[in-house]
Amino acid sequence: MPRWVWFIVLGLLAALLFSNVFRSEDKGEEISFRAFVDSAEFNEVEEAEYNNNTGEIKGKKADGSKFHTTGPVPLSEQVEAGLRSSIPTFEFHTPRSSIWASILPLLIPVALIFLIFWWFQRRAQGQMSGIMSIGRSKAKTYSTERPGTTFEDVAGYEGVKKEIVEVVDFLKHPDKFAQIGARIPKGVLLVGPPGTGKTLIARAVAGEAGVPFLSVTGSDFMEMFVGVGASRVRDLFQSARKMGRAIIFIDEIDSIGRKRGAGLGGGHDEREQTLNQMLSEMDGFEATEGIVMMAATNRPDILDPALLRPGRFDRQVVVPLPEADDRLQILNVHVRSKKIAADVDLPLIARGSPGMSGADLANLVNEAALFAVRSDSDQIRMVHFENARDRVLMGQRRESMVMSEEERQITAYHEAGHAVCAAVLPHADPLHKVTIIPRGMALGVTMTLPEEDRHTLRRDYLDDMLVMRMGGRIAEELVFGVSSSGAADDLAGSTEFARRMVREWGMSDRIGPMAWRSSGQVFLGDDMMTSREYSDETARVIDEEVAEILRAQENRCREVLSKHRNGLDLVARALLEHETISGAEVTRLVELGADGPMGDPRDIIGSALGARSTGGTPSTSTTTVASAADLEEPDAPETWPAP
Repeated sequence: MPRWVWFIVLGLLAALLFSNVFRSEDKGEEISFRAFVDSAEFNEVEEAEYNNNTGEIKGKKADGSKFHTTGPVPLSEQVEAGLRSSIPTFEFHTPRSSIWASILPLLIPVALIFLIFWWFQRRAQGQMSGIMSIGRSKAKTYSTERPGTTFEDVAGYEGVKKEIVEVVDFLKHPDKFAQIGARIPKGVLLVGPPGTGKTLIARAVAGEAGVPFLSVTGSDFMEMFVGVGASRVRDLFQSARKMGRAIIFIDEIDSIGRKRGAGLGGGHDEREQTLNQMLSEMDGFEATEGIVMMAATNRPDILDPALLRPGRFDRQVVVPLPEADDRLQILNVHVRSKKIAADVDLPLIARGSPGMSGADLANLVNEAALFAVRSDSDQIRMVHFENARDRVLMGQRRESMVMSEEERQITAYHEAGHAVCAAVLPHADPLHKVTIIPRGMALGVTMTLPEEDRHTLRRDYLDDMLVMRMGGRIAEELVFGVSSSGAADDLAGSTEFARRMVREWGMSDRIGPMAWRSSGQVFLGDDMMTSREYSDETARVIDEEVAEILRAQENRCREVLSKHRNGLDLVARALLEHETISGAEVTRLVELGADGPMGDPRDIIGSALGARSTGGTPSTSTTTVASAADLEEPDAPETWPAP
């Protein structure tokens, strides 16, 4: 029986046992024993009852009123005779004690001892059952009454949906495939970067098919005991066979599906035995018709080849980062339950967020809602999305950090160097915003946004990106004559870009049409067991080519900033004054600086940034960015960058 039934029974018994204790009785007025005797002598008492154990006397007078008193125990013969002669109805009563009152003090300790022994026994049984059931699968089963998610809940990814719709059709109509002799893939592997919705797509497949869905993670198979993983795999597939048609979904399958024999010491034997059992269950001696296995991973390169062969995971479905149209649909899903202002342009936000996954977009919408709450706004406005995007991409503002005037000047010229290069180079990404407000780990940030999603990188684009990355360091050298440590991250990124151009992308005339893969993960043991794929002479040539590319772009960056020195000074001066300026304003300052000899810089900056004081929009700008002080205001005239 359910546990609540026992609580009800115990409550009723307690109420029955203690009902007499809490029962109230109207005994009437309390009088003294002398007053009771006097009333009896004057025939004012109609009836009375005497308790032989306690001497309590209860009675009723001739006028109908009740009374009670306490007399001596026992009554003297003279008093008793007088009362009997004066009171018409005078009775003596000796009450017997309840059987429960005598038994209950004995039953309570016995019951407590019994309950303690019962609790210890149940606990011991639970521990034994836990040890005995350690080999059982930890998969969570979702029945057909609770499918939860459908393809309508998965925004975008139309191509991915078409890839796996066959799985749904097979589970719904298996006879249609059997008539023509077609065999549905036994396994579908969802591959993609983190946060792209692989688990959500698997849940949608279960919801559309209307069949039991067994969900488990790769780490659930591993335990400290030998053979537990293989036992859980057997129990998982046995449970799926009992259901007839079912979907088994293993999230993060790379935790148990790594290549066998890789790593120091030959790998983990327990993990390999678990993988061997899974391979046997998927396509071994016994057939598993009607069971479709789905798995998700963002590291398909480390999976064992036997796991990916036809007959096991026949099909790999790539779930890439969403395109602009997909991002718009994802944003529409996440803003359904939120109060969005009329000035919010979701298509503009979708175009201005390339490279963001579905999880990133969900976080962006949530951060915008948090900014709206902080500013006491009843709706989420466009400025809140802008602040949220800055928070996600550039980090939280470090309000408590105080920089000296010298550091502010160095940071201003450093960021101005990046900004001027981005503004004048023809193939660089459009400049969106530059700020010297410390965010995250950076003292300043220059932010660019691509006009469209890039799938290939051209040589002229890479050259301009290298020039832009070196703009901060070259600007410091031109203005102050020395370099600082602020360019460390820029140099590391530029070197990595140049090395990939030479080693992987064939963009070196001396190397020619040859490419070598990047170094693999050390923990796999592959690189540690294999020799380098090229000679020492080739390695020297690669280093020389990388250095030549970096030197060439460094000289080009120095020429660009020397040519636009007036614009560099104006942008740095504007940053020191306003801390944050938009890409359009940087372009305007560079254009004004290139017209000829400068007048008063304050007048030039005022004309370029005049929209801030008048509330208008610069005539040459498609993007207006509020000042650093205005970024926290919900009504700031800030819009998303248009491509």
